[in-house]
Amino acid sequence: MAKSNHWGPLAAAAGALVAGGLVLLVMLVVVEARPAEATFPGKSGKIAYQGYDGQDYEIYTIKPRGGGKVQVTDNNTDDFDPSYSPSGKKIAYSGSDGQDYEIYKISAGGGGKVPLTDNGADDLDPSYSPSGKKIAYRGYDGQDYEIYTINVGGGGKVPLTDNATTDYDPSYSPSGKKIVYAGSDGNDREIYKISAGGGGKVQVTDNNTDDFDPSYSPSGKKITYSGSDGNDREIYTIKPGGGGRFNVTDNSTGDYDPCYSPSGKKITYSGSDGQDYEIRTIKPGGGGRFNVTDNGADDLDPSWGSS
Repeated sequence: MAKSNHWGPLAAAAGALVAGGLVLLVMLVVVEARPAEATFPGKSGKIAYQGYDGQDYEIYTIKPRGGGKVQVTDNNTDDFDPSYSPSGKKIAYSGSDGQDYEIYKISAGGGGKVPLTDNGADDLDPSYSPSGKKIAYRGYDGQDYEIYTINVGGGGKVPLTDNATTDYDPSYSPSGKKIVYAGSDGNDREIYKISAGGGGKVQVTDNNTDDFDPSYSPSGKKITYSGSDGNDREIYTIKPGGGGRFNVTDNSTGDYDPCYSPSGKKITYSGSDGQDYEIRTIKPGGGGRFNVTDNGADDLDPSWGSS
């Protein structure tokens, strides 16, 4: 299981739900699911994210400067982990089928929902390939979570990792040849990359704290992720081969779920305003922080689409 310092936003949301008299067992399943989404080179479009509607989490889209909010899903169960397709026309996400969590895709404007997985175990953290033909995700193999790929229309499931620890947060490289993810080194969670067909595992980060939420830059020259500075979680960038680590955010609250814009000029992430978690953008070199959402409910897991 992920350590508790990785649970920040959803743990806070869970507390609010319990205080309101609601007990959602699903929080035990998805609280550790902190996906990062692949970003593909192009013109920056809208940002998809999961937001709380007062009853559960739904998928929304919004303009990068705020405004133009569209509710994409609307049901009585939590929807998580949105990921834009390369065209910006579809969004993959994790939603409940009434028994467990499966991967779905839906039109970016809502409607046309299609189930991509259908089994008796939770599937989470979807991420489109640059070709739009594959989706990587985290699935349960009966012992722990591993990284898999599936055809964008469903079927063709391929396991990429196979070990005794949980692997999280897959995200394709812009070339489609690599997948970056978070996995255990036996002591804590680190960032790794692997060939898109499996094998060729390389450790990108190596420290004594948990690193999660990796996402490639559109150029493929950087990976952004969420890591600990010893006090809370901040956003960092690092070279895909390791080294060159840069501290993008530096504050006293947790920052999660980073994702580059298609232009590569911004990073969107989920950060606390002291009351709840909002969607923000910032320059990859730090500075220029902007609050995209501003409300009284948690907004999480942003994915920046192209237009």
